[in-house]
Amino acid sequence: MRTGKELILATKPFTIENRLRSWYETILTLTLLIVSLGATFIQLPLAFRLFFSLTTALLYVRMFVIYHDYQHHAILQKSKTASRLMKAFGIYILAPQTIWKRSHDFHHNHNSKLTINGIGSYPTISKKRFLCLTKTERKIYLLNRHPLVIIFGYFTLFFYWLNIRSFIQSPRKHIDSLVAIVLHVSISVLIIYYLGVVTFFISWFSPFFISFALGSYLFYCQHNFPAAQFRENPDWKYDSAAMYSTSFMSMPRWMHWFTGQIGYHHVHHMNSRIPFYSLRKTMASMPELQSVVKTSWNPIEIWRCFQLKLWDDERKRMIRLSEL
Repeated sequence: MRTGKELILATKPFTIENRLRSWYETILTLTLLIVSLGATFIQLPLAFRLFFSLTTALLYVRMFVIYHDYQHHAILQKSKTASRLMKAFGIYILAPQTIWKRSHDFHHNHNSKLTINGIGSYPTISKKRFLCLTKTERKIYLLNRHPLVIIFGYFTLFFYWLNIRSFIQSPRKHIDSLVAIVLHVSISVLIIYYLGVVTFFISWFSPFFISFALGSYLFYCQHNFPAAQFRENPDWKYDSAAMYSTSFMSMPRWMHWFTGQIGYHHVHHMNSRIPFYSLRKTMASMPELQSVVKTSWNPIEIWRCFQLKLWDDERKRMIRLSEL
């Protein structure tokens, strides 16, 4: 079994992009998204509008993964059309390119390191360090990992952290965050004024809220699960972080499609240049990538993941606050 640099290099053949496939997946997803979103505005029976509202939310998740792959330089590079399209989508989806790429690249380079800053990820610290924090610092740390903060990712992660906070900290660098805020609020006001509150909730608010909740939880649980391993910086290794601190999210085939195959998250962390449509094939072709911890959408498992708060260095596992 290959490990370390040898294992990472073995994934390189799978990073070759099929440009036609990349455009096909992008155009198909955008077309379905526009049709589904448009259907929510039509005066159809409520059940149909709610169905299209949920479908729109799932398509937002898929298109976000495509946008995310573009930022990793996995697809559609050196294309002016793709560049304009992805910049526009990043602003629309409240994940402007300047803040998203910087914070997400940081996440990949520091995945599973014990840290309280939480840049590009949810903060995780050891039991020993937690006991040294002040009461206020403990409350802030636990708040950042609270289930409601993750479920309400629309407000906490996307609206506040990726836009309001980033713009306040560096207005010149993150002017696209301001554009995203103004655009999002303006469209919301226009929909409420001209089409009413019901249409606003069905066509605008609900698809964003659901997609951001799903995305935030996916991001959380694939790095915060009972068997996840965390390390201090000197003991950290890139390949080990991908294999032992990142999970494979088991879900139905149709859900893998809507989530852009991001459930194969350990493969993505092993080599982020692998296009999303090649992640499944990569895992199937490499035995080393098949012995990995699985997570799922099982409600019991979701609750278990939410309960994890601290890394116990003595027991070498994540623990609940009640175990402290």
